[in-house]
Amino acid sequence: MKIPKLFFAIIIFLNLFSVNSQSLNNNKVNDSIKRGTIFKKSILPATLIGIGVLVNNSHFEKKFQIDLRNKVGSRYELRLDDYLQFAPVVEMYVADAFKIKSKNHWFDQTKYLFISNLISATITYSLKRITNKTRPNGSPHSFPSGHTTFAFTNATVLYNEFQKTSPVLAYSGYAFATTTAAFRIINNKHWMSDVLVGAGVGILVTALVYHFKLLKNFNPFKKTKGIVMVPFMDNKHFGVFTQITF
Repeated sequence: MKIPKLFFAIIIFLNLFSVNSQSLNNNKVNDSIKRGTIFKKSILPATLIGIGVLVNNSHFEKKFQIDLRNKVGSRYELRLDDYLQFAPVVEMYVADAFKIKSKNHWFDQTKYLFISNLISATITYSLKRITNKTRPNGSPHSFPSGHTTFAFTNATVLYNEFQKTSPVLAYSGYAFATTTAAFRIINNKHWMSDVLVGAGVGILVTALVYHFKLLKNFNPFKKTKGIVMVPFMDNKHFGVFTQITF
């Protein structure tokens, strides 16, 4: 079975938003410009959220989903989305293992990753309970997409860490996140509005966490001489093997 053109349209659409939203960075600026920078960084994710809210439960959204499922087949399911959401995290720790220069120490990376996911997940799952929107497949708690929020949160952490030293690596996380979002729709797990809002929440929350540098002075491992981190993942588990030299 051929993947329909609509699939590629979804991927291109989300990639344009995510990539363009991150191209609005300014470096070494004073406080007033920093405020302008965070405002600019917020425009695109806020737009994603706004469009998602606008098309939520609309005739357009429902027709889009029906047409898409008719293209791929009513029983089509490819569970790439369950795995690709972790890809930016794996990329980050593999890059650390190969000593690719990053913005922050590995502990600060982990700290911002945890804080960003904690905040974005709290927002996402609170909205799920409040809205109680039905998924395309009939299951509850559709809006917004948790997989998409998680994937774009991880991708934005990766971007912030490697945007200056390895742009290809930095942007690659968004390709995985976008594909995750696309397959949430294709697999009939989420509506278009669910993934748009999920992507917006993930990008916006992470941008704010990096802007304000929450707990920026907390790092008990700053004086470690070296670290080796090897991620692992199977169909039931995900984690990181770690070796630290003091």
